[in-house]
Amino acid sequence: MPATSVSIIGSGLGGLSAAISLRAAGYEVDVFEKNAQIGGKLNVMEMDGFTFDLGPSIFTLPQFFEQLFARAGKKMADYVQLDAVTPHWRNFFEHKETIDLYQEPDLMRAELSKLPGDPDKHWQELQDFLQYGRDQYEIVNSGYFDKGLDNLWEFIRHYGFSLLGGKIDYRNTMSESIHERLTDPQLRTIFEYFIKYVGSSALDSPGYMNLIPIIQFDYGLWYVRGGMYNLAKGLGKLMEEMGVKVHLNADVAAIKKQGKKVSGIRLADGTVHASDIVVSNMEVIPTYKKLLHEPEKFTKKLEKFAPACSGIVLHLGTNKTFPQLAHHNFFYSENQHKHFDTVFQKHQIPEDPTLYVVAPTRSDPSKAPEGCDNIKILPHIPPLQEGSGITHEDYVALKDRCIDKMERSGITGLRESIVTEDLLTPLDIERMYRSNQGSIYGVVTDWKKNYGFKAPKTSSKYQNLYFTGGSTNPGGGMPMVILSGQNCADRIIKRHPIS
Repeated sequence: MPATSVSIIGSGLGGLSAAISLRAAGYEVDVFEKNAQIGGKLNVMEMDGFTFDLGPSIFTLPQFFEQLFARAGKKMADYVQLDAVTPHWRNFFEHKETIDLYQEPDLMRAELSKLPGDPDKHWQELQDFLQYGRDQYEIVNSGYFDKGLDNLWEFIRHYGFSLLGGKIDYRNTMSESIHERLTDPQLRTIFEYFIKYVGSSALDSPGYMNLIPIIQFDYGLWYVRGGMYNLAKGLGKLMEEMGVKVHLNADVAAIKKQGKKVSGIRLADGTVHASDIVVSNMEVIPTYKKLLHEPEKFTKKLEKFAPACSGIVLHLGTNKTFPQLAHHNFFYSENQHKHFDTVFQKHQIPEDPTLYVVAPTRSDPSKAPEGCDNIKILPHIPPLQEGSGITHEDYVALKDRCIDKMERSGITGLRESIVTEDLLTPLDIERMYRSNQGSIYGVVTDWKKNYGFKAPKTSSKYQNLYFTGGSTNPGGGMPMVILSGQNCADRIIKRHPIS
């Protein structure tokens, strides 16, 4: 009898994408979510008149989302509306002028005139750098993204060995290739931190990750009208129309197995749901360890898929506005390479972190009471590690350093304006989303560890077990996990066709 029923563990964007893609192809799909609402890290919290997006804040590559709705025969615009954000973001340096990033060439060129030196030289260097990034994007998109390639050998089979001869930039690190092409220190710092999209280090990631700026400069940066969580609501509405069954407050405790196959899932309350195929949107390593209880001999092979960084996520409601802030902002470490080394090599909390700061009322005034500001602050820190010695007090001390840094960079009066706040630590992130060691972005992008690849979407041990989400190829970030779900579904459709 053909396999037709699918149980999906978790309703992060990867799980929702897989559910919609499989249901559109005729499979019976049940989604099991341990929390009270769908969306995974795409989450929202209302507090004291402020609405905080707890997770992703930047929407890019809308074409990948449109593809998903098209699979269901629908138009995304009927479910989710997007508004362009400009400037893309504002870059703060403690002792230098701010630099905005614009998609519009005339505005971007004007920003470069703030830098010391010849503005025409800076402009030409930026154009050459973006063309190099565009070349990398086109290579990666044509196979790794579009075909859902899952490992180095699939990569080589698709592209051929000739690709490794120079077209794809893997010999340099991301940072090295930036330094070869951009001479201004501020621009180098800005473009190195595009790696924040995947929670990794520009000193460890391969050069082809310089494709990341292209997702903004060529395809735009967007805000989901009404709040980022409206994306989850739109996908939820679509699934309801399609007949995807969503089980909330349904905590999956185990995946049932029979020999080389899995047979369904067991919930924490003891309920068993049999199914022909299981897709885990829970990260790969926690799935094998906590739901399948695989022996260490097996899970040790997965260590190359180490977690990306975690962070503290500080949400502030203030009683005044800070017009110095754009919608998206970065406050840079005085020594960014030291920051990368501290977090990713020494596994310590940085004294002077680079901060990602979001002020969504620039695009959506409804996110805060009138005359107030809604501010999210996210510095990258190591994932949870046994024996690290890092305490809750260390996280609180980091929170205070973040506010101090913003005040030193021109956001004066921030601390005294705070009327409400909420702090998420790596422990909270692990508890809420079952992420691997509190990772925010899935698997780290590190050439030496994993050639930049994430875990495969197909299980190496069970014939009908699959994975989706940020710990699988092509990695973290909203468009990548939406793509992961579609690519995961395509593998299932090919290997377990409905006859």
